[in-house]
This record gives sequence, C-alpha cells and structure tokens, in this order.
Amino acid sequence: MPVRQLPPAVVNRIAAGEVVERPASVVKELVENAIDAGAHRIDVLTEGGGQRRITVTDDGAGMSRADLALAVERHATSKLDDEDLLGIHTMGFRGEALPSIGAVARLILTTRHASEPHGWTLTVAGGAKGTLAPAAIARGTSVEAADLFYATPARLKFLKTDRTEAEAIRETVRRLAMARPDIAFTLAGEERAPLSWPAVLPGAAGRLTRLGDILGPEFRAHAIEVGAERDGAVVEGYAAAPALTRANALGQYLFVNGRPVRDRLMLGAVRGAYADYLPRDRHPVVALFVTLDPHEVDVNVHPAKTEVRFRNAGLIRALIVHALKDGLAREGRRSAAEPGDAAVMAFRPQGARGWDWRRSPAAPPQAASFATAPAAAGFAEAVQDRFDVGAPAADIRMEPPAQELIERPLGAARAQIHDTYILSQTRDGLVIVDQHAAHERIVYERIKAALAETGVARQILLIPEIVELDDALVERMAARADELAQFGVVVEAFGPGAVMVRETPALLGEINAAALIRNLAEHMAEWDEALPLERRLMHVAATMACHGSVRAGRRLKPDEMNALLREMEATPNSGQCNHGRPTYVELRLSDIERLFARR
Repeated sequence: MPVRQLPPAVVNRIAAGEVVERPASVVKELVENAIDAGAHRIDVLTEGGGQRRITVTDDGAGMSRADLALAVERHATSKLDDEDLLGIHTMGFRGEALPSIGAVARLILTTRHASEPHGWTLTVAGGAKGTLAPAAIARGTSVEAADLFYATPARLKFLKTDRTEAEAIRETVRRLAMARPDIAFTLAGEERAPLSWPAVLPGAAGRLTRLGDILGPEFRAHAIEVGAERDGAVVEGYAAAPALTRANALGQYLFVNGRPVRDRLMLGAVRGAYADYLPRDRHPVVALFVTLDPHEVDVNVHPAKTEVRFRNAGLIRALIVHALKDGLAREGRRSAAEPGDAAVMAFRPQGARGWDWRRSPAAPPQAASFATAPAAAGFAEAVQDRFDVGAPAADIRMEPPAQELIERPLGAARAQIHDTYILSQTRDGLVIVDQHAAHERIVYERIKAALAETGVARQILLIPEIVELDDALVERMAARADELAQFGVVVEAFGPGAVMVRETPALLGEINAAALIRNLAEHMAEWDEALPLERRLMHVAATMACHGSVRAGRRLKPDEMNALLREMEATPNSGQCNHGRPTYVELRLSDIERLFARR
C-alpha cells in the first residue's frame, strides 16, 4: 500500500481520540480552560451522562472575536508565550482540546472579552467550522458540546451507562475543585443531585474546608496536616489518620503544580509512608499537593496530561515519605479504631438499636406487651449475654489508682480480661488495650531504633537450631543472610532442605526461632528486586516484633500492665501495631454517658 497524506478531518478525529476518551475528558478540558481564563466561578451541566450535552460556563476573561476564530484551530493556544514546552504555568497548553471536541461533537462557543462591546458565538460540527456571529452574554465564556461522538459512531459503543459516565464526570470535577479551593464550582445533571462547592479563603484552613466539603466530614475529622520542603520543591496537604482507610487507592488525590495526576511514583511513596500503619489490603486517604519549578517536571508525557515525569524523582518521593511520616508520627497516639458512633452502638443493648423493646425474640407479634414477663426476661438475657465476659484475669479495683497515673494519656490499669485486654481508667473515660498489638509496636520501634543507631544486638544460641524448609525457601534465606544479620538473625544453609539458626536478636529474649524463620521465609517469597531494601528490612523487623511480643493469653501483673501503658505513651505510632491493627480503643466519659442515656 503506498504512503499517502491523511485528510485533515481524519487527522482531527485521530487527535480527538487521544484527548477525548469519554464525556469526562471533555469536562476536564473545558474546566481547565476556564481555570486558565481566571474564572472565579465555574458551572458544569450535563445531560445523558455527558453524551447528549455538556455545558461549562465561567466568569473568566473571555475571548475577543479574533481569539475565538483561532481557538478552534489545531495547535492554537494562548497559554504559551514562547516555544518553551517545559515552562508550563497553566493547566493546558497543547491547543488540541477545542478542535478535538469539535471534531467528534457539535460544539458551540459563546464568549465575551472585556474589550468587546458584545459577545460572539461560533459553531463547530464534526470538524466543520461555522461563521462568527454576535451574541448576548456577560463577561466570560460558555461552551456547549452536544451529541458527543456523533461524528465517530464507533466510539459510542465503548461508552458505559449514563450513570457511570456521570460518575466519572463527578470525579473529574471533584479533583479539579480540590486543586482550586479559591474557585466556586457547581455540578448538575440528570443522574444525581446537584453539587455546589463555594469558594473558600486561601491557605491551609481553606484547603481543609474544601477537602472536607468534597471528601466528607469523616475525612475532616481524621485529617492530619503534612508538609515538607527541600531544594525548591514543596509537598503539603492533608493525610487521614490510619483510622480512616479504603479498600483501594481511589481515595488518594495527588496534584502537581495544581494539576490532578495519577503518578505511580507518588502512589508508591504514599504506600511506603503508611507501611508501618496499615494492613496490606487497606489504603490510606490523602490529598497531597506538590509545587515545584515547572522546568523540573514534564507534564507533556501524555495527551490527557494526567501523567507527569519528574527530573529528580528521588527528591519528590523522599519529600512525600518524610511529610507523611512526620505528620503521622506527630499524631502517633491517634487510635486506628477511634470509637465514634459505631463502637458506642456496639455496647448498647440490642433493643436500643431498633428492636421493639416490648417484644421478646420468641414472642409472636400479637402477644407482644411491654409488661409481659417473657419480654422482660428476653431483654434481660440479651443484655446479660452482651456483658458476660467472665471473671477478670487481673483485678486491682480494691487499690485506688494513683492520681498521677489517672492523669496520664492512657491512664491507670484497672483490670485484665480474657488474659488479652487491659482496661485502663483515664481522667475522662476508659481505654481498652490489646496487650499483644501494643507490645508488638513497642518491640518494632525498638528494633528500628537499634538498627538506626548501633545495629541489633545478638545472642548466640548454645545449641544451633535446625529448621527444615523447602529447597526454594532455603535458597532465599541464604541469599538474604546479610540482610537478616543486620537484625541479629544469623542463619546459614544446612544441607538440602534446612537452615541452621546460630544467633537471634537479644531484645526478643527467648523465642521460637523455628517459627520466626518459617515466617520470615514466607514473607521473602513475596519480595522481588524492585522492592526497596528499606521496605524489605521493615518486613523483617515487623515479623520479628510479632514473635517477640507479649502474647494474647498471658496473664499480666498490675505493675506489668501499667509499665506497658507507660511504654505505649513513650513509643512513636503507638496507636497501631505494625500490621495496622489498633492497639487501643478509647471511650470517653461522654460516650459512656450516652450509653446510659445521660446525654
């Protein structure tokens, strides 16, 4: 087949395919244009999930008649002063959005510049440009894109349902609204109730207000302000405490110079910073804003401008990790399971959660009566079962707690139940501590501190322990022997299918070395060379901490319980164990009073 030049209409549709993937892509491009125009208010209206109609109206600078005529031409832009494609200070710059939309839809632009006596309108349908005509409009611009993909019907079959497309539009506007809290946004459509986010004052407080409006009051309640700066690069924003997590990474909002992005480097940095706080199947909720010299980041990697490439990727990753770890450490005792309404309701008698108190579970509806004996007995048994936890394993109620202990953040130990949970009294409530999870975090932080200072001290086993493993696991252990030695675990291959353990960490005391080695071997099977050495070492530390901690089921003396509480208060990140589980739950006096209807 001979080489031939494609006609302009086909070229435009190919370009449109790169920029306009779905209705949400159109909304993104038009809203970004409005932001670049200096708008203070942006209104988005959709019909049919954006496929039938999208209208974006702003009160920005608008365009003159001459600018409007050029705006729908390929590679025409007002956002580049010269040919420097690295000095990008705007949301858009490629000059492809409007002509690409006009190539696959019916596009109507109406605009007015302050220097013009009236507005102008221009129509583009399927790539065919109409004539300019006067129009009545206040200062600003209104862009309407109707019958999306009518000029390329094959693309229509790839669209989802109207509701799904509308949700994608909603997510796009949400991200742009997070990036610019100084701009008021409204979003209306057939599929959902209208959304409105008023403009807020600049600064951290205004940003948190906008994030709370979009992500909800739960995020605002758990938000921790984070920030770091180095070599002209700044990372700031808010991260949720480990109490608030998601089952996926969709709750992580990342911005570079005001541009919403999805960057693997940044997502990996977020995951690494939370590695000590969350289980592997949970993901944090964060909103991070990176600001740096435009010449230090390439935003021209992808036509949709959702991906970026940093000149110094290591610096950005380090800043994100430092900002998040510093903020989380500052709020280290914020429990990963703060009680709130859910935990308080768990203590309520079953009747208080919507059951009919007048009705026994076994009684037929017609026999229900508040005064009947079966109903009263049934309710009483349900309540008794709720609180029937057996005798305390340790009970020091007869000894009045010292006032100085009561005033401490985690209070004074009062009892141990089920040989696992410590009950502590504070000045304004009570604390329930999981002794194994709490001690696990303490041991983990000790290992990290020892590793950073002088290395983990070892203890030589009088009789080396032989641990049988699969041949593949033996090879992995032998290959990682140097890394394990940094933690005081000295192993060597011992013939086929076994390893010999010669030394173990001194701070763990007497442990089951065989169980520790098998657990480490299982974790190593999940590693690859792409996993940073630091992360691999922290996996080892976490596993060792689990094996060296006070186990559930061990009866503690009163002094031991109080000593554990004091160590928790002095230990960073003591609100969670190194697997991300909560170490304690606090019930304030106000929560307890709500249980008994005192409030």
